[in-house]
Amino acid sequence: METEEYAEMGRAIRDIRDEVGKFIVGQKEAVDLILFSIIGGGHALLEGLPGLGKTMLVRTFSEVLDLGFSRIQFTPDLMPSDITGTSILERLPDGGQRFVFREGPIFSEMVLADEINRATPKTQSALLEAMGERTVTVLGETRRMADPFFVLATQNPIELEGTYPLPEAQLDRFLCKILVPYPDREELKEIMRRTTGADPAPLKKVMDPGAVRRARELARAVVLPEEMLDAAARIVVATRPEKSDIPDIARFVRIGSGPRGLQSLIALAKSRALSEGRYHVSIADLRASAAPALRHRLILGYEGEASGVTPDDLIGKIVGEALSGVRS
Repeated sequence: METEEYAEMGRAIRDIRDEVGKFIVGQKEAVDLILFSIIGGGHALLEGLPGLGKTMLVRTFSEVLDLGFSRIQFTPDLMPSDITGTSILERLPDGGQRFVFREGPIFSEMVLADEINRATPKTQSALLEAMGERTVTVLGETRRMADPFFVLATQNPIELEGTYPLPEAQLDRFLCKILVPYPDREELKEIMRRTTGADPAPLKKVMDPGAVRRARELARAVVLPEEMLDAAARIVVATRPEKSDIPDIARFVRIGSGPRGLQSLIALAKSRALSEGRYHVSIADLRASAAPALRHRLILGYEGEASGVTPDDLIGKIVGEALSGVRS
């Protein structure tokens, strides 16, 4: 693999960041993690309070990457067929009838599942097959999704009224969970300038679906040294209370991460390396990717929830222990 192609792809990824930054104020970590999720071939879950620009962030990415875009607004009365589509009876010109499948909004390259945890678990589960297998089965017929295909879901914190916690099986389908914070004072001022002034300039398309697929191929080809793989595996194993040597994990965690957590950690680390034009994973890549890849895979027990400890706090301890003494 030519190193120049990695450097060139790294420059293209930086161009994407810059173009998104023309419209989105701040949110650097969220921008990076969405980009890494797309390159890593996974799906991302964004969590934050209403009004922080989560929907606009996703729409901006679809424009910059020239991807087909559809939006699903999740509500308590949304049905699975509203997502996947359904077969309807159509009358033919000769007077006959036939069933015709009408595709739902899931059949797009970039799908925004807005406020996903405001729908019932039955409706949330309609995304499971599409996210995991890249297929949708309706009335016994299986249909393939677009390539590339990404689900970028937003959710409100579960403390808000009218929300349903996502099932663990669906949470595990997301490559990473991204926390969207409040903007600071200067960012708020800049948001006002951009949204209450003259219309912003149109966004430039930096990539197309073919380039996104190529970026995904390059990311998968990034070299993962055995020492880095061993360190990543130690991080994931240490999230399991029955295997961890860290007292707080056994005390506060009910369920740790499984194999998908390791896959997600490696995919994010490889995408981060590619974004910097490198063709090997470093210890810094693992350190930066651990919390986003694992925070939604640590299920706290009663004592953990009552103590106020967060998954990020525990992952920080795990990473510090697992990566101590590992060469960068």
